Amino acid sequence: MSTTSPTADTETGSPHVIDRDRLTDPSGPRRVIVAAMMVVGAVAGALVTAASAATALRLAGVPDAGALTTYGVPVVTAVGQLSAAIGFGGAMFAAFFVPPQRGGHLDVGGFRAIRWTYAAMLVWAICALAMIPLTISNVSGFSLTETLQPDHLVTAYSQVADAKYWLWTAIFALLAAVLARAALKWGWTFVILALAFLSLMPSALAGHSSAGGGHDVATNSLILHIVAAAAWVGGLLVVLAYSFGDGRWRVLAVRRYSRVAFWCLIVVGISGVVNALVRMPIEQLFTTTYGLIVVGKLSAFVVAAAIGGVHRRITITELEATDEPRKSLFVRFAAVELIVFAIAFGFAAGLARTPPPDLATTDVSPMALKIGYDLDGPPTLARLLFDWRFDLIFGTAALIAAAVYLRGVWRLRKRGDSWPVGRTVAWLLGCLSLLVATSSGLGRYGPALFSTHMMAHMMLTMLVPVLLVLGGPMTLALRAIPPAGRGNPDGPREWILTGLHSKYSKIVTHPAVVVVVFVGSFYVLYLGGLFDVVVDHHSAHLLMNLHFLISGYLFYWLVIGIDPAPRETTHVAKLGVVLGALPFHAFFGVALMMTTALIAEKYYESLQHPWALDLAADQRVGGGIAWATGEFPLVIVMLALLVQWRRQDEKVARRFDRKEARDEDAELEAYNQMLRGMGAPTPAEHETPTDEETGAAAAASETGSGETDR
Repeated sequence: MSTTSPTADTETGSPHVIDRDRLTDPSGPRRVIVAAMMVVGAVAGALVTAASAATALRLAGVPDAGALTTYGVPVVTAVGQLSAAIGFGGAMFAAFFVPPQRGGHLDVGGFRAIRWTYAAMLVWAICALAMIPLTISNVSGFSLTETLQPDHLVTAYSQVADAKYWLWTAIFALLAAVLARAALKWGWTFVILALAFLSLMPSALAGHSSAGGGHDVATNSLILHIVAAAAWVGGLLVVLAYSFGDGRWRVLAVRRYSRVAFWCLIVVGISGVVNALVRMPIEQLFTTTYGLIVVGKLSAFVVAAAIGGVHRRITITELEATDEPRKSLFVRFAAVELIVFAIAFGFAAGLARTPPPDLATTDVSPMALKIGYDLDGPPTLARLLFDWRFDLIFGTAALIAAAVYLRGVWRLRKRGDSWPVGRTVAWLLGCLSLLVATSSGLGRYGPALFSTHMMAHMMLTMLVPVLLVLGGPMTLALRAIPPAGRGNPDGPREWILTGLHSKYSKIVTHPAVVVVVFVGSFYVLYLGGLFDVVVDHHSAHLLMNLHFLISGYLFYWLVIGIDPAPRETTHVAKLGVVLGALPFHAFFGVALMMTTALIAEKYYESLQHPWALDLAADQRVGGGIAWATGEFPLVIVMLALLVQWRRQDEKVARRFDRKEARDEDAELEAYNQMLRGMGAPTPAEHETPTDEETGAAAAASETGSGETDR
C-alpha cells in the first residue's frame, strides 16, 4: 500500500504529494549497481580469505571453525561495511549536497537519500548482529552451529571483546535506520549522520589495530580511514543514484561531492599507509600474505583515485552540458569506480581475517599493550616538552583548524577587509595549545600518569577553549564565506546561521546547562567512579578529550565569547555564571587532593611502570593541578568579563551621544515635553541661577524673615 507525504517537489518547482514507495524503489540501474557491489565485495573478501586462511589459523593458534565461519566472516563484513558506507553517504547527501525546501522539509532528492540510508543501515544492523556469533566462532574455534547454542553464546559473549563491539554497532545502526525511516525534516539528517558515524566506530576500535604495540596510532588512523572511505564510497553511490533520477540539483550535488571526495582521497591514502606501517615493516610488503593483500588494496585505491581525477577534470563539465544524465560519462565512470571500491572493501574484509606478521613475533610490554607504547622514564620537564608522539585525531585537527582560519583571514585581506590581529593570535595559540596538550610529552604521559592526565585535561578545558573563543571563528566564517544569494541553494554560511538560530543551540547554551556540564563532569568522571570504568579503553580517552574541549568551549563562549550566540545573556548573568562555577571547581580540586581512595588503581598498577611510582602522591599532585590551574583561568575570565562589560557600556554611551547629536537632542526634548505635560519641573528649570537671580532671592528672603520676626 502506497504511503504519501504532502511536501513540495522542488525538482519540478510545483507542490504535490510525494509517493514514498516510488521514491524509495531502487529499480533499474541503481539496483544492479548495488547488487554488483555487494557480490564483488563478498567474492573479493572470500578470495582473499582463501589465500590467507591457513596462515591465519597458524598465527592465531586456534582450531578451524569450519568453512561457514571462515568465509562467513569476510563476506558478512564486506556486505555490512558497504551498506554502512551507503547509509553514511545517504545521510551526508541529504544534509549537505542538496538543499531542503523553504519550510525545512526534505526535497525529493534528500528524501530519496534518507530512505537509502534507512535500508542500508538496516542491512548494516543485521550484518552486525550476524557477526556476533561469527566472531565468537572464529576466535574460539568452535563451529558456528555449536556457537549458536544459547548457553555457549551467552558465556562466550562476555569473554570476546569484538562481540561487544558488534552489538554496539548494531544498536547505533538500528537507531539510525529507525530515525531515517521517520525523518521528513532537514534537521534530523544531522542526528542520523551522527548515528551512522557512531556505527562505524566500533569496527575501528576492534581487530588488529586495537591490539599490540602502536595501537593508539593504528586505531586513530583506522578511524580516519573508515570514515573517509565511507564518505567517499557512500557519497558517490547516492550522487550516482540522484543523477539516474534526473535530479534538479545534480550538478550542485556532484560539485559538492567532488570537493569532499578530494579530501577523502588524501585522508584514505595517508591513513591507510600509516596503519599498514604500524602493523608490519615495509620490507615485508611483498614477502608476506598480509603485505600482498595490502598491495592489492593499495592498487584498488590508486585506480579509484585515478577515476576520481577524471571526474574532476572531464565528467563534471560534461554532466552540466548533457540533457540525458543517465548516459553521461559521469554515470559510467562512477559505476566503474564503485566496483573498484567494492573490491577494496572486500580486500579490507579479508585483511581483517589475516593476522599481521609482527603480532606473532613482537614481545609487547604490559604498558605498550595498554597504551600502545613504552615510556623511557619518569616525566621530566625535558620529556614533557620534547618527547612528542603525534596524535592523529586531535593533532591533525589542530593543524587543520589553524590552516582553515588563516585561509579565512587571507580571504578577508584579499578583498580589502580587516581582521583584528589579536583574534588571529588567540586562535593560533589555541591550536598550538591543543597540539601540545595531545601530542607533546603531556599527551604521551597522560594515559600512564594521573597527574599528567590532569594537566592535559586542564589545558583542554581551561586554556584551549578560552583562546579559541577569543579567536571568533564563527564571526570570521560569516564574514569570509560569501552568501549563497537570493534563489540559490544554501551554503556553508547559511548552515552556520541555521545552527546558531536553532532551538537546540539555545538549549545547549542555556547558562544552567553549560555550568552543569562544565563543572558537573569533573565530579561524575573522577569522584563518581566513571574514570575507573573507562580508562582502560582508547575510545574513552578520545571521548574525554572531545568532551573537555566542547564543554570548555560552550562555557567560555557563553561568558566571554565575541561570536554571535544563540541566546542573549546579560553581563550580570555572565558574571553570575563565573562566580557560581568558581566554588564548585575549587571544591573539586580540594576533594581530589584529600580523597584516600585511589582512582583507577588497578589500571595504573597494570601498566607496571619501569620506575618507582607512588600512586597516592601522584593523585594528590593531580588534585593540586586541578585546583591551581582551574581557579586562575576563571579569575582571569572574570576580569576579562568586567572589562568587556565596561567597554560595552562605553559603546552604548557613544552610540547614544552620536544619535542625540544627529537628532539635535530630540530624545531630551521629548522628555522635557512629557514633564511639562505632567506639571513637573523640566530639567531646564533646574539650571544654575544667575548672580542677579541669586541676589534678588536673598533680598526677598531677608525681607520675609523680618516680617515674620515682627
